[in-house]
Amino acid sequence: MTQSWQDLTFLHWAVEPGAVAHRMPPGVRPDTLGGVTYVGLIPFRMVGAGIARGPGVPWLGSFLETNVRLYSVDDTGRRGIVFLSLDADRAAVVVGARAAFGLPYRWARMSHGVSGDVHTYDVRLHRRGRSPESQVVVRAGGRRESTELDDFLSARWGLHVHAWGRTLYVPNRHQAWPLHDAEVLSLHDELMASVGLPDLAARPPDHVAFSPGVRTQFGFPGDASRPRRH
Repeated sequence: MTQSWQDLTFLHWAVEPGAVAHRMPPGVRPDTLGGVTYVGLIPFRMVGAGIARGPGVPWLGSFLETNVRLYSVDDTGRRGIVFLSLDADRAAVVVGARAAFGLPYRWARMSHGVSGDVHTYDVRLHRRGRSPESQVVVRAGGRRESTELDDFLSARWGLHVHAWGRTLYVPNRHQAWPLHDAEVLSLHDELMASVGLPDLAARPPDHVAFSPGVRTQFGFPGDASRPRRH
């Protein structure tokens, strides 16, 4: 599957590995840099998702998404991402991804607005009663040279997910993220609290970046306990 991720903002909070180790699939542990791992809140636009290398699927292949993620490494040394939630405004995408791969997609009402270099991302989950909400407002700046932390967080070539009774690694190929400086103008988030991380949004993020985007291609999932052949 090919996808284009555009107008993406990286927001990350440093946490102790032990605080999130229990959220990892079997055979996977938190990946660390400098003794800490990170929780990410990542809003963006999905554009032109398509099957294999074919063209994007009209309407269905373009939608808004915000995910809450952790950073993982398996026993073979492959680094990846573990999603705690993926909120999207296409109900069909939510149902399909949950059924096919067991990914924690949730249906939400979402919007993305741009005014000059300011990006505003709004999310409200479709739930009975009071629904968790999120609003992120950032000002994108100029292109920057990637730091060690930038590379640790963005140079991820797959995801780990527990599905069909085992832990899978799903490879993902893309060019290096073109990263820009970014300033958080406003942040109100309840999505991290909705997946059991209630205290993070009360403090400023430890890492912020913006990217105009990359084109990606997912490969076939494989058993995370087996090294891939090159």
